[in-house]
Amino acid sequence: DWGALHLEQDLAAHPGVAAAGYSCFALAMTIGRLSGTTLLERLGQTPILVTGGATAAAGMLLGALAPTVWLALLGFAVTGLGLANIFPVAIERAGALAGPDGVATASTLGYGGMLLGPPAIGFMAEWFTLPIALTSVAVLAGLAAVIGCTTRHR
Repeated sequence: DWGALHLEQDLAAHPGVAAAGYSCFALAMTIGRLSGTTLLERLGQTPILVTGGATAAAGMLLGALAPTVWLALLGFAVTGLGLANIFPVAIERAGALAGPDGVATASTLGYGGMLLGPPAIGFMAEWFTLPIALTSVAVLAGLAAVIGCTTRHR
């Protein structure tokens, strides 16, 4: 959500190009979700979580710290691909481990993060800079990869 502002203010993108930041992210996430079932069948849950988290972390670092608009747009697209299947797999794993209560807890945390994430990034941008605040998404995506790796045998 903050990508357009980052592109316009930090990288001097035209407002129309800046608006494309979210579009790149959303389109890539859609493509990732549509191919998710095939990837899960071929690779399994753990590789999807670990690779997705690592890909999203790298993409968000590129999106947040890129010196040019086009590299930032590429970073947002890579982030969308990486994040595309993390949430559905996490919900499925929570259901397998803890049943309906696990699904409810994971859903609450996931949707809570979507609601609280943008304001948290805004506060961090006020304290630091928007590019630094956006790197928090990369840190959380990397954490998802680590969690996916460490919980693979449970």
